[in-house]
Parts: sequence; structure tokens; C-alpha cells
Amino acid sequence: MDPYTIVKYPLITEKSTLLGADNQYVFEVDTKANKVEIAKAVATIFKVEVDKVRTLNVKPEQRAFGSRARKRKLRKKAIVTLKAGHKIDLAI
Repeated sequence: MDPYTIVKYPLITEKSTLLGADNQYVFEVDTKANKVEIAKAVATIFKVEVDKVRTLNVKPEQRAFGSRARKRKLRKKAIVTLKAGHKIDLAI
């Protein structure tokens, strides 16, 4: 798999910016990717060394789209911890 298809985009939220102080970064990743693939993709894209990867599946939730209720798609997040001395600049 291509690293850019595994790692979709970084999640910039209030909680993820607080995790940045602990050298942890949150990414939206492909639902079929495993921890090893995510670690290699982040290391390739950002040229850093990855220490640990934690993943979580976000269940689809009901949302109102017009007059009907629909389910959103299943998502997968990855919390990537980098080794000491490495940093990712996510400035927009």
C-alpha cells in the first residue's frame, strides 16, 4: 500500500493539540491498515522515527441529511507516538 493512501490527513482538534506536548500526533488512516503499516507510512511521509502506534475504530453514527437519517462511514484514527527528539510540524 502507498503511504499516502494509508495516512489520509492529520486530525487537528483541541485534544490532539494537547497530545502534541507529549510527542503524540493523531491521524485519520485507512480502515484496513494495521499498526505496522501505519508506523512505516508515518516514518516515510514525515521522515521521523515512530515509537508506538495506538488505533481506534470510530463507529458510524446517525446523522440527519435533509429529511432522512443516514449513517456516516466507519473511520479509523491512529495516535502515533514519536521517539524523543523527533517532531512533526503540522502548521497550516
